[in-house]
Amino acid sequence: MNAIDGLPPLRDVIATHGIAAKKQLGQNFLLDLNLTAKIARAAGDLRGVDVLEVGPGPGGLTRGLLAEGARHVLAVEKDARCMAALAEVAAHWPGRLEVLNDDALVIDPLAYLTPPIRIVANLPYNVGTELLVRWLTPKTWPPVWESLVLMFQKEVAERIVATPGSKAYGRLALLAQWRCDAKIVMTLPPEAFTPAPKVHSAVVRLTALPVPRFPADPVILNRVVAAGFNQRRKMLRASLRGVAPHIEARLEAAGIAPTARAEEIGLEQFCALARELAQNA
Repeated sequence: MNAIDGLPPLRDVIATHGIAAKKQLGQNFLLDLNLTAKIARAAGDLRGVDVLEVGPGPGGLTRGLLAEGARHVLAVEKDARCMAALAEVAAHWPGRLEVLNDDALVIDPLAYLTPPIRIVANLPYNVGTELLVRWLTPKTWPPVWESLVLMFQKEVAERIVATPGSKAYGRLALLAQWRCDAKIVMTLPPEAFTPAPKVHSAVVRLTALPVPRFPADPVILNRVVAAGFNQRRKMLRASLRGVAPHIEARLEAAGIAPTARAEEIGLEQFCALARELAQNA
């Protein structure tokens, strides 16, 4: 990558600008530019595509996205210490990188991006799940983005792609798989990062489906799933008692045994229950 873009190695960039990773910001920098380029390529052909990147840090993944041909990259970085390093990247790719020193939880990326849009990020550990849930639950579907390529702690990534009956299966899996194809495309050991986290990391690619896999009201579905998994290992007739009256009959009408547990129930059945509750509200 250094030979491709002519910019210094990331270790030199960090030393020059004094960007030591901060634990309170959830920072763990990936310094291998071959790996950041591989993550960028996982997002597919980026020519003619705008990309949102959250938490670029010293700009390793940013450089990969630009080298892979992204039309425009919006990099949102909360840490002001990274601005000078990112400005150097922007100067090297004139007109193609816009950097915001802001909080990704509060900005409106649509004010800066033009479809088609993809989101690619090595997400800060402390806000990664919250951002994912927001991206998966817009008011309308399909969303403004085509795909998400996101790095998480491996445990979180496994929760996103989990199947019924597995230990990792829960609300996050249902939320992601209802409206997306989700796949782990890369796993990285702790030593790939500076500083090395205590856990492995993984990159997940989520591709938005044109319509959800099964019809269901998103508000009702989310309420049912949240209540069901709030008390794991409890029978659904007990964990969903507060969701609607006559819950045992509603479960049976949706083809679900009242004695079943949430971790045993697939997405199609949860959607059937959401439809049953909507029809008999």
